This record gives sequence, structure tokens and C-alpha cells, in this order.
Amino acid sequence: MLDVHRLRLLRELDRRGTLAAVARALSYSPSAISQQLTQLEAETGVTLLEPAGRGVRLTAQARVLVEHTDAILERLEQAEADLRASLTEVSGTLRVASFQSVLLALIPAALTVLAERYPRLRIEIEQQEAGAALAGLVAHDFDVVLGEEYPGLSPARVQGVHTQQLAHDELWLALPRTGKHAGVIADDGSSVRLAALDGLPWILDPQEGAPGQWQRNLLRSGGFEPDVRFESPDLLLAVHLVETGHAATILPGLLLTADRRPLMRLAHLPGRPHRRLTTSVRAGAARQPAVRAFRDALRTGLRHSAQEPPA
Repeated sequence: MLDVHRLRLLRELDRRGTLAAVARALSYSPSAISQQLTQLEAETGVTLLEPAGRGVRLTAQARVLVEHTDAILERLEQAEADLRASLTEVSGTLRVASFQSVLLALIPAALTVLAERYPRLRIEIEQQEAGAALAGLVAHDFDVVLGEEYPGLSPARVQGVHTQQLAHDELWLALPRTGKHAGVIADDGSSVRLAALDGLPWILDPQEGAPGQWQRNLLRSGGFEPDVRFESPDLLLAVHLVETGHAATILPGLLLTADRRPLMRLAHLPGRPHRRLTTSVRAGAARQPAVRAFRDALRTGLRHSAQEPPA
């Protein structure tokens, strides 16, 4: 019988690339990891690792084992979920990766709900970008990942991950209250001409991420290259620079409903684009009571938020 713990170590080596990385992630020494994998080779009777430069790489036989290990671990998580669902109390620790606007707008209300309903459930939250968060989910560093998908940008689908839609969130143009471009927004905030925004200084997300790509593509559709003076994923910095008259930006409605800002002007973008908010878990953990409780608490937070930011 193959040892599940050793199979997981092999799977982690496949995902993380080096023995040192596996050791750091799982709090073992590299030599202990190596010993465990040597024992797994003895159990299987085949070579699982071969030298590659100063490190090692998995053989074809090792990759066969990794594929089966994914299925084994998913089934074990399903068993754990069913076991916990048979209990009357939701408890334990749920590790969550999220991005800033959800942390600011929904997480506080969700934590309040969870504290009232499930006092023995511990929530640990880390701010992470989507790619690193999903990699951490598959590697069991996180149990839930809050994600976002932008119009026209297809997110990478990860095998073994169950994704559920949380909400649609409108994306808004934000301009300083005063300045030469203040007049491009209709008085009721209902319309804006993208071409009229040419020449403004902007603060946008980094261009290598989905939000930054989408923002630049949208502005370029107005016939100009945006003058990006500031590049940062920090939404609060973006808000501050708009309020102080130094830049324009594009903000998610979720942030604006959580923190109303009278010192800037907001307008609907052409076509009123929305991003899609999601929650992702490993497929085997979708029925975990703690996961279901957390998702329900997020939906409660959404219901308590305002539906539309002020113009």
C-alpha cells in the first residue's frame, strides 16, 4: 500500500519545483523530504526522481503517480467534508486569499456574521494576487480564494478547482472634482466620452495583471494611449490621488459602496462594464461546512451593501 503522505510530497515537488521549496512550504528539512521520497521509490519499485543540474526532476512514472495523487487527495477531502457535515457545529480554521476591494467592502461584514453564527470557526485571511492565490489553493496553502474576472479576458482554468460566482460588480470612471476634464461627465453621471479623457494623468493597476490589462484596453478603445503616471494595485492610493486632483482612475463599484467619496466625480463607463467576482475552492472541499458558511456570509455582506455608488 502506497503511503498518502509520501505521495503528497511527490505532488508538492511537482508543483513547487525543488526540494528546498517543498521543505519551506511544509516545514521539513530538504533531507527529510528526500528520505521520504526515497522510501516512496522503494514502495513503488520504480525510479521517481532523476538528476537535473543541481536539483532533481520527476520521471514519467512519477508523473503517473502525481495524477493519481490529485484524485486521491480530492476524494479524501470529500470524505472529510462529509464527516464534518455530520457534525452539528462548524469549527476549525479556514484560510482565505483575497484581493483588496473585497477585503475592504465585504470581509468585515462577513466576519461579523461568522463570529455570531460560528464562534468556533477561525478565519485567516491573506491579501494575494490571483495567480499566486490559485497556486496556493492547489498546494493547500489556502482553502478559499476570492477572485475577479474582467470583460474580454478569459481566466486560466485550474484542474481540480471548483469556482462559484459571487457577484457582478460595475467598474466606474473616477475623476477629480475640478480640472479641465471635469466637464466630460454629464451632470447626472450617466455618460462619458472616452476620447475626451485624452491628456489626463492616470493611476492604473500594473499592466501585467488582468485589471491593468483591461483598464488600458478600455482607454485605448477611446483612441489614445493613457498617460500612466502612477502604477499600483492599491485602490486606496488611487482614490487619494483622484481626490487630491493628481490623477484619474477606474474603480470597482464594490469599493465605492463601502467607502463613499464626495471629493471625486464618478461616471458610468460606455456599456457599463462589470467584473465578475468569484470564490474558488478545491473540488473535494466544496461541501465543507466552513466553506459553505463563508460563502453564505459573503452573500450576506453583499445584500447589506448599497447597490450603486453616488454620482
